[in-house]
Amino acid sequence: MAPPKDYDSIPAFHDKLLRSKRILAVCGAGLSAASGLPTFRGAGGLWRNHDAIQLATPEAFGDDPGLVWLFYAYRRHMALQVQPNAGHHALAAFAKRNPDFLCLSQNVDNLHLRAHHPAPQLRLLHGSLFSLKCSRQPQCTWTDPYNDADPLCPSLAAAADDNDPTLLDASKPLAPIPTSALPHCPECQTGLQRPGVVWFGEPLDEAMLDDIEAWIAADVVDMVIVVGTSSVVYPAAGFAEDARTEGKTSVVTVNMERSVAGMREGDFMFTGDAASLLPELLKPIIGDL
Repeated sequence: MAPPKDYDSIPAFHDKLLRSKRILAVCGAGLSAASGLPTFRGAGGLWRNHDAIQLATPEAFGDDPGLVWLFYAYRRHMALQVQPNAGHHALAAFAKRNPDFLCLSQNVDNLHLRAHHPAPQLRLLHGSLFSLKCSRQPQCTWTDPYNDADPLCPSLAAAADDNDPTLLDASKPLAPIPTSALPHCPECQTGLQRPGVVWFGEPLDEAMLDDIEAWIAADVVDMVIVVGTSSVVYPAAGFAEDARTEGKTSVVTVNMERSVAGMREGDFMFTGDAASLLPELLKPIIGDL
């Protein structure tokens, strides 16, 4: 199937943008990759010979919480070493100029908030590396909404040491970390603290999903901008389709990989680095960053 007319025309996109009021963005790992953060679901997907996806489960945490925490402490450290890129800043500036803009992000690195994206216009679908909660939830409801200590505790110091080769060199064995050396919940004092992220096999927050669905249903969504993730991959595709009103909603994909599958008349596809494209695409509203 041929792509829609003018599907990659920036002037045509600007014309639609200036006629749009309610706009939804759905952001994936490709946005943070432009800041230099590795995408752990990308090529190889390995951390020290461990499948990164297999580490991101409640079962892995139950089997070896020290190993899982070292992986997440390393991810926290890496996220703190980079800066929000121009794509994050463009979205944040756009949110400040459009009260009817909502950004949904699958990223857990906190770069949206560090770019000063207004929190009421941001939903972190998969949580944050920098929030903590008790591993005994729902029995214990303790949470720490923001903690950027690096390292989080002495037993995880290796993850914050850029000169320690053991974190990257899989030939060097990691010393096991006993549970007693990991941070425990200060409220119940029996559960371990765990990253406030959504692991594989865990549901997204129901209240947040209800809030998103209510926002989408409140009125016609003029435009959905899908950044750094394909609009044919869920959950991005699900939100894009939920928000689509046939003949009125444009779905705009900004991604390193070009794919016109599923595009309809009035949709757009821009291929390239989101950090370069978003400031140009949103320039009629935000001006020069």
